[in-house]
Amino acid sequence: MKFEETGIEGAVVDLRPLDYLMKKAGFVRASGWDYERVTYDYKMNTSVKNETYYLRVQGHALEGNVDKGTALIELLTPVLGKHYYPHGIEYDEEFPNNIVQRCNGILNNVKELLDTYKEENK
Repeated sequence: MKFEETGIEGAVVDLRPLDYLMKKAGFVRASGWDYERVTYDYKMNTSVKNETYYLRVQGHALEGNVDKGTALIELLTPVLGKHYYPHGIEYDEEFPNNIVQRCNGILNNVKELLDTYKEENK
C-alpha cells in the first residue's frame, strides 16, 4: 500500500541528518542499502501470532555516496507491507484500518520533523 501525498516523497535531505530524524521517528535504516539507496523501516507487531507489518520509507542518492555517509537523499513514496515468513514482504494487501491509521500518524510525525529540520537549516 502506498501513502501518497504525505509531503515526504520528493523531500531532499543529507543522509546523516536524515538518519537522525528517522531514528527519532522510530525507524531503523534497514541493512538493504547500497551506494545509491536507503531504506528506513518501522516495524509493527500485532497481537496476532506471526503478524508483522513494516512501514517503509525509501530514498535514493541524488549525489554523494550512502556508504561514506555523504549522500544527498531524495525520499520516495512511503509504503506499507505485511511480512510473510519465509517469503518476505507483500505490499498489495488489504490492511487493517488501525494499522493504516497508525502509519498516517507516524508519517505525519516524519513530515513535521523534516519541516522543522528544513526551517532550522535555511
